[in-house]
Amino acid sequence: MFGSFALAYFLSALVRGVTATLAPALSAELGLRAGDLGLLGGAYFLGFAVFQLPVGIGLDRFGPKRVLLGLVAVAVAACAAFALAQNFWGLTLARGAIGVGVSACLMAPMTAFRLRLAAPLQVRLNAWMLMAGSSGMLASTVPVQWLLPSLGWRGLFWAIAACFALAWLALWVFVPTDSDNPPSASRTETGSWRQLLRNPVFVAFAPVAFFVYGGLIALQSLWVGPWLTLVGGQSPAAAAQGLAWLNGAMLLSFLAWGYATPRLFARGWSVPELVTWGVPVSLFFLGLGVCWGAGAGAGVWALFCVSTTVVSLSQPAIGQAFEGAWAGRALTTYNLVIFAGVFLLQWGLGLAMDGFVALGAAPATALRGAFALLWLGSLLSYVWFLWRTRNWGQGRRAPGAQ
Repeated sequence: MFGSFALAYFLSALVRGVTATLAPALSAELGLRAGDLGLLGGAYFLGFAVFQLPVGIGLDRFGPKRVLLGLVAVAVAACAAFALAQNFWGLTLARGAIGVGVSACLMAPMTAFRLRLAAPLQVRLNAWMLMAGSSGMLASTVPVQWLLPSLGWRGLFWAIAACFALAWLALWVFVPTDSDNPPSASRTETGSWRQLLRNPVFVAFAPVAFFVYGGLIALQSLWVGPWLTLVGGQSPAAAAQGLAWLNGAMLLSFLAWGYATPRLFARGWSVPELVTWGVPVSLFFLGLGVCWGAGAGAGVWALFCVSTTVVSLSQPAIGQAFEGAWAGRALTTYNLVIFAGVFLLQWGLGLAMDGFVALGAAPATALRGAFALLWLGSLLSYVWFLWRTRNWGQGRRAPGAQ
């Protein structure tokens, strides 16, 4: 079961991150500006985010397997449409459809784990699912760069479509059926939606999820690549190598979280406490990169990404803060916050860069300015988190969270 889920999420992360590696080729072929590139990359996240609430309802009503099978079939068709697209808007629409198709690739397994497994194992398998995602991001760098001369970007997307078809088959064969899952209670109770959005755990984590975790994915999946080429002066091949190292470091960090979190919880640590201590490290490396400029290579951004992965622990904490009948909706609503952040930040960084260039800044300076705005938003979201958790007590344990 885990392997089938992990394969689907691996592919969803690969197709998410491939834009950073393909950015030079797509920009050269289609004449894209920074804002266009941000919109193309962000279309994936827009489709992903828009579908999160319907996915949550479907997960609770129909079960993880049925929902994921239907959506992965959409991903197969959308990748084929991307390979066939003839202009920028065709590519953008197809990429948005890809986002819809992969919108349950993490939430479906997390819901399945929430319904079937104990809390410490949920956190461990969540970390290892994210490790599979980091493997996909790693595959979207140097391996894609190697394949481009022989396949081209269109042939690459045909190959991804075929891999999604294989993932669909694995899910159908190896994931247990949903018939054993208890039916969702209170499916139409609007009061429960209000309680979800007012839950103290959700309210405290949401801005950090938007700016810090959303910013991590926005940079990892697109803007670190242009930083390395524009600010660092590296070649596309060298930038792809740097992205590979970055994603490899993230893979190891998620592997480490999977091993460490049950032990940390046994010693009295909680997710809010880990986030409290971890986010300042993330802010330090993001600020260091902005200040260092051309000296901030892949190593600095790898340290930023690794330190920011602590926020990923909040996802199972959100699921545990709600009863099982609402787990899917709670997780996908929180994921909506994250990926709305990714879309708006990924696009917004491009627009900010274009704006600074219009004011006379050099492209490298403009990109540094855009990153500085992300740092400011992340800092404010962390201040909000500290304020909302100030009364949670020893270990910053959230009301209702395990």
